[in-house]
Amino acid sequence: MSRPISEDDLHAYVDGLLPAARCAEVEAYLARNPEVAERVARFGQQRDALRAALGPVVAEPVPPQLNLGQMVLSRRRSRWSDWRASAAACLLVLAGAGGGWVLRGAATDDRVGIGALAEEANDAYAVFASDLGHPVEIPAADSATLVRWVEDRLARPISLPDLSTAGYRFIGGRVVATGHGPAGLLMYDNAQGSRIAVFMRPMVHADQNAPMARHRRGDALSFAWAENGMGYSLVGGPETATKLHPIADEARRQFRLKS
Repeated sequence: MSRPISEDDLHAYVDGLLPAARCAEVEAYLARNPEVAERVARFGQQRDALRAALGPVVAEPVPPQLNLGQMVLSRRRSRWSDWRASAAACLLVLAGAGGGWVLRGAATDDRVGIGALAEEANDAYAVFASDLGHPVEIPAADSATLVRWVEDRLARPISLPDLSTAGYRFIGGRVVATGHGPAGLLMYDNAQGSRIAVFMRPMVHADQNAPMARHRRGDALSFAWAENGMGYSLVGGPETATKLHPIADEARRQFRLKS
């Protein structure tokens, strides 16, 4: 089995740096995940815009001030001259470093921790909860396969919370890509057709433990928290506003029992 598609693979794909076999795997992955394909398309657009903006700078001859001897002498000159030389050096490095890696910082939210996780959860919910035909990749009937798939991608054990006491049945799930690595998305619905989702991924940079907090992004409302290096978020639409917090508490209680 081939290794999972990573953020590095996506950026290398944009830059045309992948071997043919890996490129084919990425293209197949993008065909199955249109929301990731849209993000990759934006990478390419931003790369082209950045290269167009910096192209004239790259075409200029290297300033004499960047000669090592001149740079040493320049320390005796005015601060203004030093600043101009440094700015030119930075532009050259940015232009030559490769569009994908420059865009890695430009296209990714620099926020980390529980706030970033909540935004990723709300965005994933907005994409998949409204999909009437294909909201999940693996249905509830094949839960064992889903658990193995998510655990393999997250490299962490997971469990599927039972939210039936709140009127929501588990319908399946999938793995989604985020700016901080893969995440699991578990989908639930009730008799009225309302959907909620549980989003989970390892906390790779910050907030290894964080108390539950409310977040909103567009119409999506969520309650996110982190425990022992794993982040969770329960997400729903505006119709769940008054009952989402107790359901999140119940999901957290079940995760604690099985951790």
